[in-house]
Amino acid sequence: MLQGGVCRRTVSIRTPAWLPAKATIMDPAAVTPLPAGISLRELLMALGDSLVEVQAAPAGLDVEIRGVALLDPEEPPTTRPGELVLVIGARGRAAYPALRAAGRDGAAGVVVKLDGPGQAAALSETATEAGVALLSLRSAARWEQVHAVARAALDDAPPGHRGEADESDLFSLAQTTAILTSGIVSIEDAANRVLAYSRSTDSDEIDDLRRRSILGWQGPEAYLAKLREWGVFQHLHSSDEVISIDSHPELGIRRRLAVAIRSGDRQLGTIWVQEGSTPLSEHSGQALLGAARVAALHLVRRRRELSENLTFTRTLLAGLLEGNTGPQPLATHLGFDATRPAAVLGFSYGTAEAVAAPELTHAEVTNLVSVHIAARHRSALVAQVDPRIYVLLPQLPRSIDIATLRGWGQEITDAVRRHLGLPLRGSVGCVVPTLGDVTESRREADRILDAMLGADVHTAVAALPDIQSEVLVSEVLTLLSGHPEIRDPRLTALVAHDSRHQGRLAETLLTYLNSFGDVRAAAAQLHVHPNTLRYRLRRAEELTGLDLSRPDQRLLAMLQLRLPPGT
Repeated sequence: MLQGGVCRRTVSIRTPAWLPAKATIMDPAAVTPLPAGISLRELLMALGDSLVEVQAAPAGLDVEIRGVALLDPEEPPTTRPGELVLVIGARGRAAYPALRAAGRDGAAGVVVKLDGPGQAAALSETATEAGVALLSLRSAARWEQVHAVARAALDDAPPGHRGEADESDLFSLAQTTAILTSGIVSIEDAANRVLAYSRSTDSDEIDDLRRRSILGWQGPEAYLAKLREWGVFQHLHSSDEVISIDSHPELGIRRRLAVAIRSGDRQLGTIWVQEGSTPLSEHSGQALLGAARVAALHLVRRRRELSENLTFTRTLLAGLLEGNTGPQPLATHLGFDATRPAAVLGFSYGTAEAVAAPELTHAEVTNLVSVHIAARHRSALVAQVDPRIYVLLPQLPRSIDIATLRGWGQEITDAVRRHLGLPLRGSVGCVVPTLGDVTESRREADRILDAMLGADVHTAVAALPDIQSEVLVSEVLTLLSGHPEIRDPRLTALVAHDSRHQGRLAETLLTYLNSFGDVRAAAAQLHVHPNTLRYRLRRAEELTGLDLSRPDQRLLAMLQLRLPPGT
C-alpha cells in the first residue's frame, strides 16, 4: 500500500522490456492458466479510471476475465477465451484485426490506445459487433501499469474471490474487516505488495495513497518520509499492537490504522484501514488484531503451498531436462502447449574463481538470469544444475530464430558481468519441434559449453553453427581422454619427459604445428629465438622417434598434445 533439433532463421519477436519476471521457476503460477477469474467490473475497480476508460461492454461488466495477454503487432492476432488482450503498438484503426480476432477466439476484452477522440466510436462499433469489451488506455497511462495491476488482480486473488463462496480467503477477510471497522481495508505482504483489499462503492472515499497503492505505484514520498520519521515501520516490524496514523489533508491522505501480520517473531505483512466518509468504528483496533491473526494463518499456508509448488516444478523441470520424464507432467502442471517449439539456453562460469564464488553469489546470478529471460519470454523456466544454469524456453513462436535466442543470451551474460562482475559463458541449444524434444536442445547446449571452456573462443554466447569445429575437436579430445589405448605412446612419453625435467618440448611442438610449420611465427608466440625453436623440435624427434614430415603423425600430435596435463 505504501510502496508500491532445427534452427530457423526468421525475424525476431520483440517483447516489451518491462515484462515482469513472472514466468521463471521462481514463480510458476505466472504461466498457469487460471481455472476461474474475476469479473470485468472487479478488474476495473483494481485498474481505476486513471488508467483505462470503458468504451464498449456488449456483454456487460460481469463478464469473466481469466488471464492477461500481450499481443505483439508482428504476430498473427490470436487470443484465448476469457483473456484481456493488451494490443501494444497498434493504435486506432490498426487495432481492428485484434478486435475481430478477440471476438472470434472468445476473449473477454481488448485494451487499445486511441489516435484521437474520433476513433472511439468506430472502434466501439467493431467491439460491439465482435462481442468483446473495449477499454482505451488513458494518454498519461503506461502499458506496464495496466499489465502489472491486471496480473496482480488475477494472480493474487484467492479461489474464493474468483466466484467460489470461500469466506476464509484474504479478499473475504478484507471485506469483513472493512465492515467491522467501517473503513477501507487493504492487506499487504512483507514486501508491501497488495494481496487483497475491500470493495468501496464510493470512489470519493478513496484517497490518493490507496489508489496509487492498489495500482502498484509508490505512495507520496513526503508521506513515506513522515512514516519513517514517526517510527511507523519500526513499530510494525517489532510490535503486535495497532498503530494510528493521523490524516494529512495537505498530502491528500486520510487517517489510518495499521497492524502487523505476524507468525512468531516474523512479520508476514500488514493490514491497513483507511477512514472513509464516516469515522472508524469504536472497536476497530480489536477487529484489526483479530483480522491480523486470521491473516497470519492464510499467509503461512500460502507460503507453504508456494514452496511445495516450486519444489514440484523443479522436480518436473529437472526430469524433463535429464530425459527421465516426458513433457506432459510439466506441460499439464504449468499449462504449456507441448506441441509448440522449444529450446534450451545453457550458462556456465568462465573461470575457476567464478565457480568457487559464494553460494549467495550463485543465487544472485540465477535470479538475474530469471529476471532477464522473463522479460523476453514469459513462459521461461530457470534451473540450476551445478555448476551450470539452464533456461527452458517452451511455447516459442514458430518464427523464432537462433539469432534472437543468441541475443537473449548475450543480454544475460552482459548483465552478469556488469552487475556482479562474473564472467559467464552462454550456449544456445537448437530449436526443437516440441517440448518432448528438449533433451536434444539441452545436449547441444552442453556440447557448446564444453567446447567453449576448453577452447580459445572469442565470444561469450554461441550457437553450434558459430563454433562447429571447436565443438567437434572438443569431443574428439574427450574421446582421447577416455581411451588411452588410442593414443600415441611416443607423445605420452614426451609430455612425461617435460613434466620430469620442467621442459617445454611438447608445448613447442604444438605451437609449431598450430602455426602451420612457420618457425618464425611459432618462435614469436613462445618468445624465443627461431634457432631455439628448431633445436627443441629436433630434440623432440630424437627423444620420441617422431617424424614430423609425416602428415598422420603431425595430425595425431596436434590432437593429443591438446589434452590437459595429467590426463
